[in-house]
Amino acid sequence: MPTYVLGISAYYHDSAAALLADGEIVAAVQEERFTRKKHDADYPANAVQYCLDQAGITAKDLDFVAFYDKPILKFHRLIETYLGFAPIGLKSFSKAVPIWLGKKLHMRSMLTKSLGTKPKNRYVFPEHHESHAASAFFPSPFEEAAIVTMDGVGEWATTSIAVGEGNKMRMLKEVRFPHSIGLLYSAFTYYCGFKVNSGEYKLMGLAPYGEPKYEKLIRDHLIDLRDDGSFRLDQSYFNYCQGLTMTGPKFHELFGSDPRRPETDLEQRQMDLAASVQKVTEDVMLRTVRHAHEVTGKQNLCLAGGVALNCVGNGKVLREGPFDKIWIQPAAGDAGGALGCAQMVWHNLLNKPRTVKAADSQRGSLLGPKYESDEIRDFLQGENIVFEECQGEDQLADRVAELIEDENVIGWFQGPMEFGPRALGSRSIIGDARSPKMQSVMNLKIKFRESFRPFAPIVLRDDASEYFDIEPRHDSPYMLIVAPVRDEKRKDVEGGLHGLDKLKQLRSVIPAVTHVDYSARLQTVDGEYNPRLANMMKSFKQRTGCPVLINTSFNVRGEPIVCTPQDALRCFLGTEMDVLVLENFVIRRVAQQDLPEVDREKYLSAFALD
Repeated sequence: MPTYVLGISAYYHDSAAALLADGEIVAAVQEERFTRKKHDADYPANAVQYCLDQAGITAKDLDFVAFYDKPILKFHRLIETYLGFAPIGLKSFSKAVPIWLGKKLHMRSMLTKSLGTKPKNRYVFPEHHESHAASAFFPSPFEEAAIVTMDGVGEWATTSIAVGEGNKMRMLKEVRFPHSIGLLYSAFTYYCGFKVNSGEYKLMGLAPYGEPKYEKLIRDHLIDLRDDGSFRLDQSYFNYCQGLTMTGPKFHELFGSDPRRPETDLEQRQMDLAASVQKVTEDVMLRTVRHAHEVTGKQNLCLAGGVALNCVGNGKVLREGPFDKIWIQPAAGDAGGALGCAQMVWHNLLNKPRTVKAADSQRGSLLGPKYESDEIRDFLQGENIVFEECQGEDQLADRVAELIEDENVIGWFQGPMEFGPRALGSRSIIGDARSPKMQSVMNLKIKFRESFRPFAPIVLRDDASEYFDIEPRHDSPYMLIVAPVRDEKRKDVEGGLHGLDKLKQLRSVIPAVTHVDYSARLQTVDGEYNPRLANMMKSFKQRTGCPVLINTSFNVRGEPIVCTPQDALRCFLGTEMDVLVLENFVIRRVAQQDLPEVDREKYLSAFALD
């Protein structure tokens, strides 16, 4: 019987479970996809059960259970921090400590109670950054690599450098709390009126609308940055150690106002603040990876941690850093720690060999639930939905390509669900990147989010270098690299426009996915793991000559990415999407006579909008 290792991340942000059988990934999935609660941090009961079901086992068959950090060490950091700031921070202390005393310090007993049994061997608790680093290196396509992890904070580490060789990984250096580039970025996320731990994407998307006017203030007052990427933050400006907010009065005085109230109008100053902290963050990332190259001597780089989801910074690292190749864990945040801690057990603890695969061993990160056609047909018939059933892959590809060419917005639901925050063509909303109106239509009528938010392109891998400034030897299958649109695909625009007015200008032949700074967060598609998507894109290219489409996650603002056909239909009916494609079934809104009742306002209000 195989040796089964279950990895779990929980109780902080984005709970998840991942299961290995003799070192091979059986499944990995986030709890939020089942509970429909964005960034669900509770014990991932549904995710664990899904993983067990995929292997055809019960919890009693588990040999090892790994948890992605060391709760006791994290609690020590919490207590030491509060003592360092006492008596300030009593309110925050009184809120946090009872939760720890009630459950987080008793992780073994909590896990045993939740699983209903103990593992046959034992529980394992790697450190937080060990789990992140393992998730980046062990599935990577590299025999050897430097590994950089950057996030808010684990137990103490906020930035770490490690090295991976064969089936082993060693931690080498770290920056420790309270000095954290992730928390610096989150502080500006909070100050600009977005929600911490989910609004960082918005800050990154807002940055190209501004100028880095506050960069010098940040460097002069907030951060002391050294050549090797190490740094210290002046804690007198922040409140995250002792309070319930990220920034303090001194921070507000430095930048000239209190934090922006959420949902109020964005001003140019928020755009300039975003541009400023983004530029500093990119500098920290570049200095850190250059130092990692020096201390490890490796030519390949693996990245993980929440900061590794800063795809603008990743693009800079790829183009300007010293490494030949980089690989970024697609579930770079805490969810990926579930996979990493399981792999730590298999390779570092049990000393099991590692097989390196040419692309990677994460199967396109398509590691979640999938649904069969018979099940979907029965569901649609039960809901009295009018649908077309395509016979064969070519018929489906041609039909959907035709609908996209006619400027329909498509809900695309195919195969196993993605593991990680990005929709990679299994649970996606897709549209025509050539359409000038598509960005605003999808933002305001489909996603119900801010108009400035950029959309990502998916592009056939063989055509990527024709449209984007990325070398043919580099790939971006996980939508974690930003690259400029090539000069010959750009359009000249008049100067003089500022802020969100820049949205009015068409900047390229694919305007719906070209950001205001001519950048794009691209995903390359080659068909190995999602052949149906590649086939449809080839059909679209044959019809239009364009190998590029819009790809955004299949959800509305505040909602997790859809998991089941039921989730997909509910999202379709709750928005102004034109077409829903569930496997080989095509559902057009205009073809429906009697749609199931979905109260749109109630549906949208069910999710906590930022």
